[in-house]
Parts: sequence; structure tokens; C-alpha cells
Amino acid sequence: MSDHRARVDADITFSNGGGIQARGFRLDVPAADTSREEIGRLLVASLGLLLTDTVTLTAVEVFEERHKGTREGPSDEAHVRGRRRLVELNHVIEPGMVTLPNLPGPEITTHLSREASRAAYAPDTTFEIGRISMVANTGTYVDSPYHRFASGHDLAAMALTKLAELPALVVRLEGSAQRGVTAEALAAYDVEGSAVLLHTGDDSRFGTAEYVVEPSFLTREGAAWLVARGAALVGIDAANIDDMDDRERPAHTILLGAGTPVVEHLTGLADVPPSGATFTAVPPRVVGLGTFPVRAFASVPA
Repeated sequence: MSDHRARVDADITFSNGGGIQARGFRLDVPAADTSREEIGRLLVASLGLLLTDTVTLTAVEVFEERHKGTREGPSDEAHVRGRRRLVELNHVIEPGMVTLPNLPGPEITTHLSREASRAAYAPDTTFEIGRISMVANTGTYVDSPYHRFASGHDLAAMALTKLAELPALVVRLEGSAQRGVTAEALAAYDVEGSAVLLHTGDDSRFGTAEYVVEPSFLTREGAAWLVARGAALVGIDAANIDDMDDRERPAHTILLGAGTPVVEHLTGLADVPPSGATFTAVPPRVVGLGTFPVRAFASVPA
């Protein structure tokens, strides 16, 4: 890990009178040796304070931790125009892989072998045609409204504008003491029009029995909050967008009921900045299916 954050105590006064105190405030910093002057500037910028007079840091501790996306912090400064790199956010589909314990793994076989194709083509010209049998909920996949509602639109009717080149907003939740992502945990974010990607860190357990042991999820209130504020898509790097013990599946119901696509079993979100990237997760246009694997990826400023 190369990111750094600071924990500060500070007294701030204003040129038009008055002041505030900050105790234990955390913010992103560029490096372990960031100066106190720069930390003070970042503190004021992150809080959006105007007419500041003095900033006195009474305690500063710098430590290694992934950036959370502090306003005008080093993550923001990296989001400039220029070349971009692509970051894979999907699990690779392999024969027999385990996505969820109650679902069969995919079977990947050969329909036409290279040897069998020799009879149909010129010498030294061969082809291979593969065949795959799998449940639609395999690997990293997208849910359309039809997954939850018989009257909802299926994969074939999903608009590309709902799935491709969406502004990506990564919500860092790794290490949280709470499994459920609440509306309060999302309150600081402007989610309108964005793919909201919940980075819980559960993907490190994908393919193991522990993946479904107390997994992270989005609460009913969190889902309602995202819909009310216009999130374009919601993704999570955990076993389910819902609490798997809640048979009502409220997050699926609220999100898909509003036409908001859901992407489950993401991975690699640690390599995507909190903001400034775009997100794409497009399935094939299959009539009559509500879910299907996607090659999800982010386009990130280089």
C-alpha cells in the first residue's frame, strides 16, 4: 500500500470572526512526509472553508491507508486530462468455478475441435468452436429488472447508457465494523448519474466458503437513498447486494424496481480511485434473461 492519510487536531479561525475545532479529522495526503503547512491547506480545502485566517495544527499523525477521495486531495489532483488505463473489475470464468455455494460451476467444452475441422478446410487451416453451459449468475454479473420482476425489462432491453462509460464513484468501506452499508455511510457522496461501486474488500474471499460468511451488503435504507438521489448503477464486491439472510431482498427490490442495474461480485476496486474514473459492465443482449456475466472494467486517468 502506498497511499497515506493524516489524522489531525486543529484550531481554525476566520477573518470575519469566530472559529472551529477539528479533533481526529482524517484526510488524504500525498506522502508520508507531507508538511504540516500542506496538511493544513488540505484540511481547509477538504472542509470547503472560506475566509480562513489561521490554521493551527495541534496534533498530526500520518499513516498508511487507501485514499478515500478527500476533496482537492491527491486523488483529485491525479484526475487530469490525458491518457487513461483500463482496470479489470471482473472475476475470470473458469470450468467448475464457485460463484456461490448453491450454484453449479460452468462447464466449458468443445463443440468443434481443431482436429475435426480439418476435413472442412484447406490443409493447415483449422478452427475451434467452444461450448459453455452455466447458470446466468456466474462470476461478475449484472442484474436487470427482469431478474426480480416478471414485468421488468430483460438484458436485451437494457440501454447502453445504463451500463457503459458511467462516472465511477468508489465508496471505500473496507475494514468497516458494519456489514450493512447504510444511508448514513453514503451521505457525503454526490451519486447522481454515477455508478456507485461499494468497495468492501469481500472479493478477497471469492471462491472460498468464507465468501458467504457474514458478507457485506447494502441496507434497505441505503438502497432507497441511492435511488432517491439518482444513482445510475450500483455495484458491490461481495456475495450479494442484499443481506443474504433477508428473504425479502429489499435492495434488489428497490434498485431494480427503479430500473437501476445491479452488478455483483466485482473485484479489483482497490485499483480504482474514489472519483475520476468511468465504469462499464455490458452483457450480451439476451432475450428472456435477467442476469448475465459481464466484463466489468474501469477507465482510470493514467
